[in-house]
Amino acid sequence: MTEHAHSHGHGHSHSHGVSPDADRRWLRAALVLLTAYMAVEVVIGVVAQSLALISDAAHMLTDAVSIVLALIAMRLSARPARGGYTYGLKRAEILSAQANGITLLLLSVWLAYEAVQRLISPPDVTGGLVLITALSGIVVNLICTWLLSKANRSSLNVEGAYQHILTDLFGFVATAVSGLVVLLTGFAQADAIATLVVVALMLRAGTGLVRESGRIFMEAAPAGIDPDALGDHLVAEDQVVEIHDLHIWLITSGHPALSAHILVAPGGDCHKVRRNLQELLSGEYGITHATLQVDHVGEQGDADEVLTLGPRPAPGTAPEPAADHCENAHGPVHRPGPHRH
Repeated sequence: MTEHAHSHGHGHSHSHGVSPDADRRWLRAALVLLTAYMAVEVVIGVVAQSLALISDAAHMLTDAVSIVLALIAMRLSARPARGGYTYGLKRAEILSAQANGITLLLLSVWLAYEAVQRLISPPDVTGGLVLITALSGIVVNLICTWLLSKANRSSLNVEGAYQHILTDLFGFVATAVSGLVVLLTGFAQADAIATLVVVALMLRAGTGLVRESGRIFMEAAPAGIDPDALGDHLVAEDQVVEIHDLHIWLITSGHPALSAHILVAPGGDCHKVRRNLQELLSGEYGITHATLQVDHVGEQGDADEVLTLGPRPAPGTAPEPAADHCENAHGPVHRPGPHRH
């Protein structure tokens, strides 16, 4: 009788976590430039009494923090898995991304309140100073955007920092327009309106980061992968009778993982089925970390039960449906042909 190692087929690459190709030099260069300009902008914003400039500086602060956290997360995630952390510290980047998103949301609430107050009682704003500072900010943000575009953006942190600087660039454009309006027309409320534009951009960026990091923490399936469709695809493979306990999640950004219990027709080649399924997952779904428990139908009996293998199905004959051996399956059960999910 052929001996089968049914319990676990595990195929994956070991490049989990933030990619080592992410070039820290580009992030450090952007961080230095952002920090230096942010300090100058705060001083000018106070002198010019421009909330738009101060809000831009606050946004730049979150950009700088996101880069710092990304650098820290890269170092932590590079540590090998040991002890109780069997995945290592791969999700350090997700923690920092979520903290960065929450900070953005809190700052946007405060700036929105201040902007509304200034719409009601606008202070005197030095339009020329605001315009010059905003134009220089556009240049700085263009350089920082280029620097981060050179880094590996597969990390949620790096991509988040990139998007923050990009939205900060749009914010500086709005601030420059408000400075020009104040300079030409004296309409002081333009500064507060520009602040609200920056707030809207911060809300968008913060919400996106919190949502994406939350999906990873809640073990949701990666965006773009429908678990039901994937399960139906797998169960349609030759000799597969049933798939249940199918779980798909992200270890960290860009690194999906999957586990499932596969039932193979009596007499079927479970090793070949496992290899075929892992190749399918890797080639069509990009899932290289897949743990598959493969059993023949009828092998799930009591400990003292003698297990027997039936004959292989005749060529062109569909395998018989599996019995409900797992009454409490953790998720939908997939079988050949139409079925409910």
